Amino acid sequence: MAVFTPVSDDDARALLTRYPLGALKSLRGITAGIENTNYFLETDRGEYVLTLFEVLTREQLPFYIELTHHLARRGIPVPEPQTLDDGTRLAELNGKPCAIVTRLPGAYVPDPGAAHCALAGATLARAHLAGSDFAIRQPNLRSLDWWLQTVPKVMPFLEPAQAELLAAEIAAQAEAAKAWPALPSGPAHCDLFRDNVLFAGTREQPLMGGFIDFYFAGCDTWLFDVAVSLNDWCVVRETGEFVPELAQAWLAAYAAVRPFTDAEIQAWPLMLRAAGLRFWLSRLYDFYLPRPAQTLKPHDPTQFERVLRARHRGDVPVLPRTSGVR
Repeated sequence: MAVFTPVSDDDARALLTRYPLGALKSLRGITAGIENTNYFLETDRGEYVLTLFEVLTREQLPFYIELTHHLARRGIPVPEPQTLDDGTRLAELNGKPCAIVTRLPGAYVPDPGAAHCALAGATLARAHLAGSDFAIRQPNLRSLDWWLQTVPKVMPFLEPAQAELLAAEIAAQAEAAKAWPALPSGPAHCDLFRDNVLFAGTREQPLMGGFIDFYFAGCDTWLFDVAVSLNDWCVVRETGEFVPELAQAWLAAYAAVRPFTDAEIQAWPLMLRAAGLRFWLSRLYDFYLPRPAQTLKPHDPTQFERVLRARHRGDVPVLPRTSGVR
């Protein structure tokens, strides 16, 4: 969500003539994140977010745009893409494909408690089930194939111990992935970090504002989606180790909506490592091989090196079992 492509007020006004959203009141760039250009866009009829897509192609984008439309229409709190006057939901601005979506209530909570984790877990399970009948299929573009392509690019920057860990883990994941097609799967967020969830209410009694930034989403195992979330929501960032009460709250709330299968329980330790590997790799790539941006702030890759090492030490919360689920 860095600002890669500048957008002026006049640019936004011209774009809004194609939507039934009213007249521009304000436009403000969003500096967090590293993938797309995002602006808060306010009109005299409401508050929205304007996104210009810097990496995804126009051919790839219908999956993301129509998925969030699908989920919003099924009551999942996600940014709903707005429809242009011509009936489509994808436009173009300054040479980039773009979309305008509703701005959700609430704010990012940097230090979530058990109540926040439970809300996030239950909402992700609801989103998985709501997306199960979504017709468009697109793979997770940052899964095993991308890992295999990216490892050689980052290896030259690593210390010997890091290179050894990375080589061993990519080999283990290539083998483990052979069993993943048998796990429950479908559209998945694949990037549900704590800064991609908004909460309203109070800290003691939070309310779900919604899930944002679906532009790493893809069809994948739902367990991978859970693992990505747990590795961020429920850990001590300085060590990568789990906070048991947070992990238990997150997993119990998810399982109450969609129980885990026996196959998922067996795959869980390696799936947590897969989620750690995915973000260690992407952060290494963004740190050492960054793209230019006006407000680019690469994330620290060592955070997910610590996560991966903690999973290797056996720091794995137990998935709740539900009798009779296979």
